[in-house]
Amino acid sequence: MGIVIKVRIPTCHDKPGTTEVLQTAHQPATQISITLPTVHEVDLFRCFSPVFFHIQMLWELVLLGEPLVVMAPSPSESSETVLALVSCISPLKYYSDFRPYFTIHDSEFKEYTTRTQAPPSVILGVTNPFFAKTLQHWPHIIRIGDIKLSGEVPKQVKVKKLKNLKTLDSKPGVYTSYKPYLNRDEEIIKQLQKGIQQKRPAEAQSIILRRSFLELTQSFIIPLERYVASLMPLQKSISPWKSPPQLKPFNQEEFMKTLEKAGPQLTSRLKGDWIGLYRHFLKSPNFDGWFRTRRKEMTQKLEALHLEALCNEDLLFWSQKHTEVETVDLVLKLKDKLADGENLPVKPGTMEKLQLHIDSIILALPEDLQGILIKTGKM
Repeated sequence: MGIVIKVRIPTCHDKPGTTEVLQTAHQPATQISITLPTVHEVDLFRCFSPVFFHIQMLWELVLLGEPLVVMAPSPSESSETVLALVSCISPLKYYSDFRPYFTIHDSEFKEYTTRTQAPPSVILGVTNPFFAKTLQHWPHIIRIGDIKLSGEVPKQVKVKKLKNLKTLDSKPGVYTSYKPYLNRDEEIIKQLQKGIQQKRPAEAQSIILRRSFLELTQSFIIPLERYVASLMPLQKSISPWKSPPQLKPFNQEEFMKTLEKAGPQLTSRLKGDWIGLYRHFLKSPNFDGWFRTRRKEMTQKLEALHLEALCNEDLLFWSQKHTEVETVDLVLKLKDKLADGENLPVKPGTMEKLQLHIDSIILALPEDLQGILIKTGKM
C-alpha cells in the first residue's frame, strides 16, 4: 500500500524499560515511513482510571508477585489492564506468569479455579461473569467497568473486602484484605486530578503516571543493586592461573542492615514500612528472577575479567616451560574459552588476542600434535 512500517523486536540483551531508536535508512520520497518505537506500551492512565486511588497498592501487589484477577467487560480492556499492571514495575521485569485474556477453555482453568490449593503467582484478565464465582477465593480482585476516556474526575473507590464479591454485578473497585506497606502518594494523585480538571491530554497523564511508577521502582531497587554489586570479588583477586573467584552469597540480614544508611529514603519521599516490603519481596518470584539474572550477569563479568587477565599473560613463554601434556591441556582449555567467550562482555580485541595465543602455542608444538590440535574444535 506504499507504507513502510519499521518495527524493532526487543532482544534478550535489551535492558527492560529501554527503547532502542530505529535507524531510518534512505528511502524513495513516494514511500511513507512509520516508526513504531514499541508495540506493548498501553495507555497507562486510561487503564488505571477505574481504580485510580489504589495505583500504589496495585504496584505493591505486582512487585510482590501476588495472585491478581482483573474482571473486565471486554477482552481488550482486560488485556490492556493486565499489560498496564505488568509494566508498572518497569524497569524491573515481572517474572511470574500473566494472562491478558484468560478463558474457561484454557488448560490451566481447573488448576486456577480449584480451592484445594493456594492460587499461584499469576495475573489473570477475565471477562466471563462465571469467574466472579469460580475465582472468588483469589486474594486480590480488580473489578473494572467500561473504561471511559479520561475526561472526568474518578470517584474515590474504596477497597472492599472479598466477602462483598458475591453478586455477579459487583461494582468496580479493588476487592482485597491486603494492607499496603507504604503510605499513599497523595502528591501524584493531586497532580493527576488537576490534570483531569485542566483537560490535560491522556498521553501526558500517562507519562506523569509512568514516571511516578519508574521513580518508585528505582527507589526500591537501587539499594538492592548497590548491595548485590558489593558481592562481586575485588578485581585484584582474579588470577589468570586459577579459576575465576565465586560471588559472595546474598545474605538477607546483611542487606537489611544496609537500608538504615542507604535505603529508599535517600531517593523517595514516601514513608511506610519499607523493611516489611523488602522482606516480603525477597520471598517473591520477582526477586528470584531478578537475582538469578543479576548473578548470571556478574558471573559472566568475572569470567570476562579472568579471560582478559589470561590474554595479557605471555602464554607461549608459559608453554615452553611446561610439558607437552600440560601445553595440550592449556590449548584445549583456551579453545573452550574461545567458544564460550562469544557471550561474554569482554573488551574489543580480546577474542582475537586469544586466537593469536592459541595459534602461536600450536605452532611451537611438534607437527603431529599441531595437526591434531588444529582439527580439534573444528568438528
